Amino acid sequence: MIALQNITLQYGERYLYKDINATITAHDRIGLVGSNGSGKSTLLKILCGIEKIDDGKVDKANYVTFGYLPQDGIEMSGRTLFKETETAFADVLGLKAKVEEAERRLDEMDTSSEEFYETLELIGTWEHRLEDLDAGKLPSRIESVLLGLGFSSSDMQRRTEEFSGGWQMRIALAKLILANPSLLLLDEPTNHLDITSQQWLENFLNSYEGSLLMISHDRSFLDEICNRTFELSLGSLHTYSGNYSVFEKQSAERKELQLKAYKSQQKEIQQAEQFINRFRAKASKAKQAQSRIKALDKIERIQIEEEEASVSFSFAPPPRSGQTIIKLSNLCKSYDDLEVIRNANIRIERGDRIAIVGVNGAGKTTIAKIIAGVEAFQSGEREMGPSTHISYFGQHQANELDKGLTVLATMEDAAEGKNLTNIRSILGTFLFRGDDVFKKVSVLSGGERNRLALAKMLARSANFLILDEPTNHLDMRSQDALQRALAEYTGAYLIVSHNRAFMDPLATKVLEVRKDGLDLFPGNISDYLRHLDVVAAAK
Repeated sequence: MIALQNITLQYGERYLYKDINATITAHDRIGLVGSNGSGKSTLLKILCGIEKIDDGKVDKANYVTFGYLPQDGIEMSGRTLFKETETAFADVLGLKAKVEEAERRLDEMDTSSEEFYETLELIGTWEHRLEDLDAGKLPSRIESVLLGLGFSSSDMQRRTEEFSGGWQMRIALAKLILANPSLLLLDEPTNHLDITSQQWLENFLNSYEGSLLMISHDRSFLDEICNRTFELSLGSLHTYSGNYSVFEKQSAERKELQLKAYKSQQKEIQQAEQFINRFRAKASKAKQAQSRIKALDKIERIQIEEEEASVSFSFAPPPRSGQTIIKLSNLCKSYDDLEVIRNANIRIERGDRIAIVGVNGAGKTTIAKIIAGVEAFQSGEREMGPSTHISYFGQHQANELDKGLTVLATMEDAAEGKNLTNIRSILGTFLFRGDDVFKKVSVLSGGERNRLALAKMLARSANFLILDEPTNHLDMRSQDALQRALAEYTGAYLIVSHNRAFMDPLATKVLEVRKDGLDLFPGNISDYLRHLDVVAAAK
């Protein structure tokens, strides 16, 4: 269906891709993985013609159509939610317009004229085509997809400009799903989805008739959907059969075999060189030595792949807290006439490791901000333990960094009495080394900004961490490092995340946020989802 043939793209002296090849066939479900900066998003843009390449070509069948969802930057306005989503059916809307125009002209024609009967015949043809396209079911299909992605029935007639960036991405995703392209190209589609919407999308993609190439840093999501994995690493593209868990195993095996072959080849080369050095001056062996030299020249040397640098850090030992970290009592929060939280009650205690869940719009980010002390509320009480020290990472913290500052200046502003050596050491653990620390925030990638925002947390001493979607834009290695650091951290934390693979090994409690209050469940997110299934089955 689609073939990448010797694709090469170079930035300065660095090859983003060097002669990479791959094929995408019908019904493929491909996870595209690699570290931040390896070229994942760029490859999607190349496939749909947004980004140019230096060499090679993308060969595709004539019937292939693409549907591309970028990470961000989508803004829609001027229509209602329903009307905007309806534009996914441009062919159907075009036929309907033709029928309506033809019917209008019929009223002005002589009923006995040849033109009248020709127009009637055209209308009949177009209406048959509309029947074939199931045009009558479009409204229900549109509503079904929008409801599945978390919109409510009351949203259908709202203007698209009223929706925030995360909801705008959902509108774009809904249009792609309904347009039914041959190949869906999705860049981090779950970043703005709650757990319920993510499960709906999993079910949809598993039954999708077309092919899928998807970037995601959520292991559970990749494992659930993908049957192939493409890995971008140091300019090369490696392809694997299987989901992310299979890829991890096969990738390790491939590198182990490569190392064995390299060592074996190096041994053969060493033996050949020893023979040449020993006998090239002897007349009786000179011919054999020359033969060995020619053989060595023809050997295709095995190159060992360099290991990509990975983040490695740990949180500073937290000061001891009291038994109660923080307590909310009968807390209510509204934005003008919109009530977001009503009568919220919770006590967070020393050692708690809490995952916050809830549908989008339920108030997860709001409750995290209130607990962190960065959001006001209308009524109720927020009581912080006398020994509680909070460090807060906001969902959009990476975007709120001062773009005019350098990486180093950003850290110096956040540091609490730390000297330059300590600051440089922290930055080094987050892969900001050498001259990288003098880069302006404005030129950093999304993943680099997230790493910098996380690094700022290490500059503060805290015994209670509040993290809102900390894994968005972080590659797998950075997620692993953060997960390890949190597992070793001895303070308490509260994390908003829909990334089950990240949260399940960490969470010991799940805080469900609803507009009418809060509920605390023992266990991790998988335990919570099983609880929901039991409740649903009992109804």
